[in-house]
Amino acid sequence: MLYIILIVLFMLIFFAPQWWVKYVMKRYSKTIRALPGTGGELAQHLIDQYQLPVTLETTEQGDHYDPESKTVRLSPEYFNGKSLTAIAIAAHEVGHAVQDFRKDDLLILRGRMVTTAQSFEKMGAGVIFIAPLLSAFTHSPHLGLFVALIGLLSIASSVVVHLISLPVEFDASFNKALPLLEEGHYVTKRDLIPIRQVLLAAALTYVAAALAGLLNVWRWIALLRR
Repeated sequence: MLYIILIVLFMLIFFAPQWWVKYVMKRYSKTIRALPGTGGELAQHLIDQYQLPVTLETTEQGDHYDPESKTVRLSPEYFNGKSLTAIAIAAHEVGHAVQDFRKDDLLILRGRMVTTAQSFEKMGAGVIFIAPLLSAFTHSPHLGLFVALIGLLSIASSVVVHLISLPVEFDASFNKALPLLEEGHYVTKRDLIPIRQVLLAAALTYVAAALAGLLNVWRWIALLRR
């Protein structure tokens, strides 16, 4: 019985944030014709109003702001959608553009760490792949284990990036996006309640990603112990 309870708790800890984020996003994705514009139109309006030196485009790679090309990218669903989720996500990504325009230290740090983590992750995957071969060739299981641990730590670096991203995401949601929507009177006070939930979900996507990364690390540890 205790074993079952532990499994349930494990599932909740690792997967509940992902489920909640998807639930909130879907719940408020219903079209509201009374909204003055789509997510893309709102994003462009905010960019023009605050004279941000960025461009706006659609993408199939997930909603994000690219500080390298100075581009706000929205998925077609939110770019063309007239829903509270579309409005909130559009404002959130423009919030990142505001952070970049104001030279936010955490955003700059995250950008540097993302580049480093991507390199480490690729290296780590390669190191883990060759670790068994190296161990067999040198007849030294300890050497192979050491190399595998290096690879494992490099993969875990992505988890660190996600954790650093949390204050960046919360700032984009509640210190940038929410004031933009409130000051511009783009939505009613009643709509601000669910929009806060969507903005929280947008920030918590990195919590879900960090937990997924920890689960991946745990899988590799379990594999190496065999």
